[in-house]
Amino acid sequence: MIVCAGGNEDFIFAKSIGIGLVESALNLTRLCLELKPTKIVFVGSCGIYDSGNILEIYKSSHAFNLEFSSLSNAFYTPAVNEICLDYNADTIHSNVDVKKKNVSCETYKINSSNYICQNPQAAKEFAKIGLHFENMEAFSVLFVAKKFNIQAECIVCATNFCNENAHIDFLANHSQAKKKLETYLQIHNYI
Repeated sequence: MIVCAGGNEDFIFAKSIGIGLVESALNLTRLCLELKPTKIVFVGSCGIYDSGNILEIYKSSHAFNLEFSSLSNAFYTPAVNEICLDYNADTIHSNVDVKKKNVSCETYKINSSNYICQNPQAAKEFAKIGLHFENMEAFSVLFVAKKFNIQAECIVCATNFCNENAHIDFLANHSQAKKKLETYLQIHNYI
């Protein structure tokens, strides 16, 4: 089953699960109960914390739910904030002729929050602790998949760096990112 956030990030071939951590978890749970999928593929956009390329596609099954407050010693949480499914992750370069390199799910780490980072210093702090990208729904998708013991992966296309131009760059690159995701899914027989 292919899922996406919806809103301005919908795809004709994917079921919309909602924007952010709560809405996506609730709606994906409902879909899992109704449809009983054997695999979940989440597609969407992502922001880059430090290094990566705009309009490159990344694939991962390792997500976090870390807020900026978690980088200080003033806050803690008893909640699970890391999910790593036993699945290989790849980086798939924009040039589809480039061979994929198999790496563990430890390689690309996606952070999810209900807030989008537009502060380059905060982005650098997230990168220092090993996070690569951010996507609002990735953690919820993997969390739900793990609870239902369903194989899952996130396939995301980078639209922006996490800086003061994050939203402007997201808007400028979003349409092309969606096209790249659709092309990737067609080439690799997801759809």
